[in-house]
Amino acid sequence: MKRGIVLPFLVFAIVGSAFAQENAPAATPHRRGWLGRILHPFSSERVPQYKDPRLRGLALELQITPQTVKLSEVRQLAMKVTLTNHFKRPVTLEFRTNQRIEIYLKNSAGQILTKWSDNHAITEKPSTVLINPQELVEYNETIATRDLTPNKVFIAEVFFPQYPELRIQQKFLAVP
Repeated sequence: MKRGIVLPFLVFAIVGSAFAQENAPAATPHRRGWLGRILHPFSSERVPQYKDPRLRGLALELQITPQTVKLSEVRQLAMKVTLTNHFKRPVTLEFRTNQRIEIYLKNSAGQILTKWSDNHAITEKPSTVLINPQELVEYNETIATRDLTPNKVFIAEVFFPQYPELRIQQKFLAVP
């Protein structure tokens, strides 16, 4: 009798969680449900540990579009930087200027070729950014590809000038 009750309940839970995951809000992409924790107990995403306690729970992600840059077609490289708060309390970031992020394009030796801030006006304008729990902040920026040469690997480095620990790098290939 117990098997007859448990099996439909288990099927209902699996099907219900599958439909619930499709309708999950975009602000919580990294949140795992109880069924996911049971089926994959050791595959948790790691949140970086920072020396600054104010940055606890923040995770930085970088997406470069396109991943392989065709220099004959692309003049601007699109970058999407996502800062997610995985902590249980809001995180406050304070800035002295209107600049939030800095982007460097580097060659494979680590030399800076292009700085994002060279082409943008930066003014003294203090402000505060509050990131609530399980929410994220996105920065969509572009940077010129004029200093890139074909058939080489380059590094895109994004960081927050006010918070140097919030830093991420990603390699990409430039082709003719």
